[in-house]
Amino acid sequence: MSLTLKPQTRVRAKISSVGTYVPPRLLTNADLEKMVATNDQWITERTGIRERHIVEPGVATSDLAIEAAKKCLAVRGIEASELEVIIVATVTPDMFFPATACIVQDKLGAKGAWGFDLSAACSGFPYALQVGAKLVESGMHKKVMVIGADVMSSIIDYTDRATCVIFGDGAGAVLLEPCEEGEIGLVDYWHEIDGSGASALNMPGGGSLHPPTPETVASKMHYVHQDGQAVYKFAVRKMAEAAEIILSRNGLVGKDLGCFIPHQANKRIILSTAERLGLPEESVIINIDRFGNTTAATIPMAMQTALEEKRLKKGDLVLLASVGAGFTVGATLLRWEF
Repeated sequence: MSLTLKPQTRVRAKISSVGTYVPPRLLTNADLEKMVATNDQWITERTGIRERHIVEPGVATSDLAIEAAKKCLAVRGIEASELEVIIVATVTPDMFFPATACIVQDKLGAKGAWGFDLSAACSGFPYALQVGAKLVESGMHKKVMVIGADVMSSIIDYTDRATCVIFGDGAGAVLLEPCEEGEIGLVDYWHEIDGSGASALNMPGGGSLHPPTPETVASKMHYVHQDGQAVYKFAVRKMAEAAEIILSRNGLVGKDLGCFIPHQANKRIILSTAERLGLPEESVIINIDRFGNTTAATIPMAMQTALEEKRLKKGDLVLLASVGAGFTVGATLLRWEF
């Protein structure tokens, strides 16, 4: 018996299309003023958020993901049947199992594709992006869809003013394909986790540690719990550190970037990072005022904002950066190729 191994090929991966979706229902700061002890000025000054989109009852993460995926496919001009892999980054899957990627694959009509979910909270998209890129770079796949989608309203306690003002619902999808001659695509990444921060931002109920019981429900363990100060301090430090590491090891500085697309957790965190990198305001993409923190969806949604505002163009060096529950940290350097 002889085994013929495929030759190794050097393939680079690029983003070739973007599609996003948010549910039509708006939840404004004025609406929240009627629900909890807060006000528009307090929310805006501390977070930069003015409104966020939330789903109607019965709308799931897969529903948002499918809409974003359809738009992504339409921009590229291909059919769902051409997809080979679907990766869904989310912390609000439709259910524990099957994976939300399975539901998306079926409803999208991506026959023949395989896939899975990835859980890394607000760093979910850059983590999934790198996994998808490696599948392309391996030479085994030519069309990989990466989706960041979350229905955070499904796990938010709207009597908790510390968390209910922050989060929104949304989805963003990108298509990864091999680079053509002369293209560079994804250049480098740097990821880190610090599990000692797990208790600072989590949803304690529902898993194997605390399975659902009347007691866990009564104790509100199935909602997001956050130590705001701990999360803020870590995020301010680590988002800038991750960005500096990836730039430094590629011989770059902030002014070399055409576009900085950070996770939209807090406007003050974004501006602090931009200042540390010496980035001009026009190169920093911020849309948190309109969408809030949509967790795994924020970076692809911000990509769409950058495209719509014509602040992202072919050939630009782009930096992505994120910090999320876990704690998870990620930064990605790429060249925009469409």
